[in-house]
Amino acid sequence: MNKFAETLTIDNAVLAMIDHQTGLLVSCRDQDPHLMTENIKGLCAMAKAVDMPTVTTASMPDGPNGPIMPEIIEILGDKVIERAGEINAWKSPEFKQAIEATGRKKIIMAGLVTDVCLMFPAISAVAEGYDVYAVVDASGTWNNAVAQASIHRMTQAGVKVATWASVLAEVMDDWRSEKGLELGGILGQHTSYRWVYNSYLQASQASQAK
Repeated sequence: MNKFAETLTIDNAVLAMIDHQTGLLVSCRDQDPHLMTENIKGLCAMAKAVDMPTVTTASMPDGPNGPIMPEIIEILGDKVIERAGEINAWKSPEFKQAIEATGRKKIIMAGLVTDVCLMFPAISAVAEGYDVYAVVDASGTWNNAVAQASIHRMTQAGVKVATWASVLAEVMDDWRSEKGLELGGILGQHTSYRWVYNSYLQASQASQAK
């Protein structure tokens, strides 16, 4: 099968959250910051809901980049690989070993900023045989031109560019799955899909009450 036709599952992927640090957040202007925050929270909540392995890393959090945003810590826990200086997280032995330890070859990856913290490790991982899904709407950078240039370069290198909602739907696969309703709720909590989801819940409750 062509690798671009392969799909994500609960059992074949690991989530890598790279450098979502408070000092970098203030520089992200390619999308609305509140929307970006919701996208990041939704992606993390998806991984937690299906017990997907996750790896969180920060670049010199004691420096100007600051600590990992608290929303990620609240969802995924406070275990963070703090890199001493490597800009490309893939060059950090601790980060790479944490990915390898999961035994999974598909990496769902997001980072701040898109053109450095996401793009560099995404390209490096692909070069070593990993199948990387770069979640661009749970990442952010200086402006839209930079974001588009990053997407083009990652695509040229064989990275799969994705969005968090499409990743969630791909992992869910079927509304009738064990996690279907819970994942639908996460989508409803962090996107405008909430109106559809809430209408469905209300209709279901009304039907059960009869």
